[in-house]
Amino acid sequence: MKPILLQAHERSLTKILYNKDGDLLFTASKHNLPNVWWSINGERLGTYNGHNGAIWDMAVSSDSTQLLTASADQSCIIWDSETGKILHQMAAKSPVRSCGFSLTNNILCFTTDKAMNQPCFIKFFDLRDKEQVATNSPFRDIKIEDSKVNRMIWGTVEDYIITGHENGQICQYDWKTGERLRVDHSHDALIKDLQLSKDRTMLITASKDTTAKLFDAKTFQFLKSYKTDRPVNSAAVSPIKHHILLGGGQEAMEVTTSHTKSGKFEARFFHLIFEEEIGRVKGHFGPINTLAFHPNGKQYSSGAEDGYVRIHDFDQSYYDFEYDF
Repeated sequence: MKPILLQAHERSLTKILYNKDGDLLFTASKHNLPNVWWSINGERLGTYNGHNGAIWDMAVSSDSTQLLTASADQSCIIWDSETGKILHQMAAKSPVRSCGFSLTNNILCFTTDKAMNQPCFIKFFDLRDKEQVATNSPFRDIKIEDSKVNRMIWGTVEDYIITGHENGQICQYDWKTGERLRVDHSHDALIKDLQLSKDRTMLITASKDTTAKLFDAKTFQFLKSYKTDRPVNSAAVSPIKHHILLGGGQEAMEVTTSHTKSGKFEARFFHLIFEEEIGRVKGHFGPINTLAFHPNGKQYSSGAEDGYVRIHDFDQSYYDFEYDF
C-alpha cells in the first residue's frame, strides 16, 4: 500500500475531511491556509486565504459548494469552495474551536474557547436569514459553564448536536431550545475527535485517555471500547467493513526525544465487533492528529504532527482479509 504524500502545510495538521462524493480532500493545519486536493491523485487545487491564525476545524456542505473553517484568530469563515472567495466572516470574542453545517446546510454551528476572560459558547446561525450572518447575530447562544467544548458534530438527524469536552464528557444539545439532552462520562480525559459512521447511527470518540469508544449516536448507549497504549487523537469507522481506524501517538512535545518506532505513530486498525487490533500502517514521523475514510471505504487519509498528509488506497489483500473467530 504505497501512499500519496501531500506536502503543503508548514505546521502540524489539525483536520482533514472528504466531501460527500469523496472526490475532494480538504486539509487544515496550525498554519493559516486550508488546502483542497483531488483525492484520486493528490493534485492540489488551491488554498483558502483569509485567516490569520491556526485552523482548528473544518466542515463542508453536503453539496460541496461551501467550506466552513474555525480559527484561532477568533473568527469562523464561510467560503465558496470552488473559487476560494469569502462569503461571510463571523467574529467571536475568543478562538473558534469547532464548526459544522447541519444536514440540510440551513443551520451553522460553531463553538468558542473558554479564554481571554470569555466563557465557552455554542453559537447557531440560520443561513436562510442573511441578516444573522451579516450582523454576526446568532439566533441561539448556549453558554457552557463547566468544561469547554473541544469537538462538535451534528447528530444522526438535524434535531441535536454532539459535543466532546475537555473533561472527557460527551453531550447532546437541542439547538431549538438550548437544552442539554444527554451526557456521558465514559472518558476521563480530553475528547480529541468525534466522528459518525456512514449511516450516522454510530458515534466513535477519540480521547487522550488512550481509548476510543463506540456509542449509539442517538441514545449514547455504550457499545465497544478500543484500548491502546498512547493518546488517541482521531478515530474513524469504515463505511464498508467492520473496521475502526485509530491514530495518535506520544505527546507532540516529547516527540523529539524518541525514536520513530518508540513514538508509536502508526495508524491502527481494530475489528469493530471484537475490539482486537488487526493491522498497522507506518509512515508518519509524528503523532497522527486527524484521520478520515473515503466515503467509498477504498481509501483513507491521515494528517500528522510532521506536517504531511498521506493518502492510502487499499490493496486487494485488505478486501480479501477475513477475521477468524
